[in-house]
Amino acid sequence: MMLDQMQPRPVRAVPVPRTVTDTMEPAGPQVCDDMTVEVALSLMVGARTEHLLICDNDGRCTGLVTQAQLAAVRDGSAYTDRIQLRDILPDRGPFASPVTTMAEAEHSMRDRRLAALPVVDEYGSALGILALVR
Repeated sequence: MMLDQMQPRPVRAVPVPRTVTDTMEPAGPQVCDDMTVEVALSLMVGARTEHLLICDNDGRCTGLVTQAQLAAVRDGSAYTDRIQLRDILPDRGPFASPVTTMAEAEHSMRDRRLAALPVVDEYGSALGILALVR
């Protein structure tokens, strides 16, 4: 009489939630918040990018601006060639942490109607951008 070999049961792994680090894009162009709108638009055209990360003088990310936002400012009646990026940015943020789950980030982006979200480290330095797929 022979015994059948026992096969170990496969262990089901508990799925680990994906974080923004898994899907973020490289940070791309980062500029200082004292740059003028016109220079920023020129840089975006030259870099062929749809958004810029804005940093303060200490290198901390203060926000993100899109080409469409800058064009709207430039085409506005109050525009002058002295308007700087810091003049048009709302409050600092929003941002995602590298450990933010994709579900949390997607929820935040949908609630705020954002196409892109900067990912920053604990010091406020930009690590990348989480962008919605079109």
